[in-house]
Amino acid sequence: MERADEERPLLQAPSQVIEHTSDGSVDVKKQPAVKLSTGNWRACFFILGIEFSNCVAYFAIATNLVTYLTTVLQESKVTAARNASAWAGAYFLVPLLGAFIADAYWGKYWTIVVFLPVYIAGMMIVIILASTTHNGNPHHTVAYLGLYIAALGSGIVKPCTFTFGADQFDINDTSERANKGSFFNWYYFVVRTSSLLSGTVVVWLEDNVGWGIGFAIPTVLVLFSLAGFVVATRLYRFRKMGVSTFTSLFQVMVATVRKWHLQLPDDSSLLYELTSLTSEADASHKIIKHTDQFRFFDKAAILETQSDMLHVSSWRLCTVTQVEELKMLLRMFSIWVSFAVFFAVSEQMSSTLVEQGMFMDNRVGTFAIPPASLSTVGVLSVLIWVLIYETVLVPLARHVTGMDKGFSQRQRIGIGLALSMLTMVYSALLEMKRLAIAEANGLTNQNVPVPMSIIWQVPAYFLQGAADAFGAIGKIEYFYDHAPESMKSLCAAFGQLTIASGSYLSALVLGAVAVATTRGGAPGWIPDNLNKGHLDYFFWMMATLSLLSLVQFLYFSMRHKQMN
Repeated sequence: MERADEERPLLQAPSQVIEHTSDGSVDVKKQPAVKLSTGNWRACFFILGIEFSNCVAYFAIATNLVTYLTTVLQESKVTAARNASAWAGAYFLVPLLGAFIADAYWGKYWTIVVFLPVYIAGMMIVIILASTTHNGNPHHTVAYLGLYIAALGSGIVKPCTFTFGADQFDINDTSERANKGSFFNWYYFVVRTSSLLSGTVVVWLEDNVGWGIGFAIPTVLVLFSLAGFVVATRLYRFRKMGVSTFTSLFQVMVATVRKWHLQLPDDSSLLYELTSLTSEADASHKIIKHTDQFRFFDKAAILETQSDMLHVSSWRLCTVTQVEELKMLLRMFSIWVSFAVFFAVSEQMSSTLVEQGMFMDNRVGTFAIPPASLSTVGVLSVLIWVLIYETVLVPLARHVTGMDKGFSQRQRIGIGLALSMLTMVYSALLEMKRLAIAEANGLTNQNVPVPMSIIWQVPAYFLQGAADAFGAIGKIEYFYDHAPESMKSLCAAFGQLTIASGSYLSALVLGAVAVATTRGGAPGWIPDNLNKGHLDYFFWMMATLSLLSLVQFLYFSMRHKQMN
């Protein structure tokens, strides 16, 4: 199996000037894309504009959703934290649908153009309701309808933006391949910058001016970025679409089951593959070499008779390439599992840590810091670490290792998982200190903040920001680089699904904690009055899960390294 991009040695740039891209990409007129007038950074600026505005609007909801649910919709703290996690989970679940549409039917460009207006429609419902709803008269059904329509539209666009951006770089060109590595860093830089804007300006507007205006400003940004994206259409490079990825994967599984009783041949060259000699072969078919892992699925490619190539259904006979695409997806699963806990920890930045901040002194001089705004510390941490990583660490590591990207993806992801665990350790220690101060001041039974500055939360957000700069960006790059050409959007969605799994894991754990710790009339770990609870126990539990996740990642990543 060919090694991933990060393990390729640096190549010398070709001396001759090549007019067209060599990766099969075309322009909007379906002609071979001209290198000097399409793609590269000139096209990515508009794609990053879409992502920036899209994320501003998302974070305008997500960053302060717990506050909206508790103050406007009057939900309890544990219910609000659970519902906020469930909404975030839905947002990162629908990218699978977007990937299916983009890879099999409309392409990434048209999926973006069609579904951003759906997102805007959902935001309009949220804006209208937020502008007309007052405390004591919440419209739960309509509120959640708008929130989930917005999640649907934006989530479907999510896997298309950064894969469409990555498609603008010719992997066969040395300089463009290096630019693609930088694109993932700057893509995440844009994502976190948008969350910085939402966590400061937008959150302040929501808390001090009104929820309607706080939601309206990001929506206007989306409208303008969509217009710019469409105007720049002639700059983009497009990839040819294949058959439905989901259909292909299901065909392999069905064919495998139908042939479970057959014996695999010792010679893998006897398995079925499209070649120039078969009538079904075409120029867009890119063959993937056979691997021995998950050999059971090779049964889908067994030729029972030579005439099978002409007459057997695709649900009984699949190519080696189809089988290998399924294997690639299965290999990604171990990495996927590791990130479920990582993003469950990340979810605490906008839920339980915000609730913890509500029970701390948020005054700095004469200024009161909204607890949700501390997420900007995490954003600044990401921005700082991306700059350090891109301008200092990568050049130094590249000089030592000779690899395009300096660090391997395994190293980068492992560091991120370790830092995420430390975030929960620090948060648990901080909560223990906060509870001790509450007891010392006789505030255990009082639903009021304790005399402890909210600034003590800053290291937790800074640690998680560093974890994102290493782990989350490494995850994005991993799921793009290890995906076959026909599955780029699907694997991008698969990567986004890790965020959904983290959100749902967080909601599940919070629900289980609420049930298990409130038996017999006990206040539980996370009561409405946190001074009577034990939020520190919850943080210690998340730190333990993070440690187990890190061990699991190290084990499977070493196996994957040996396989490569």
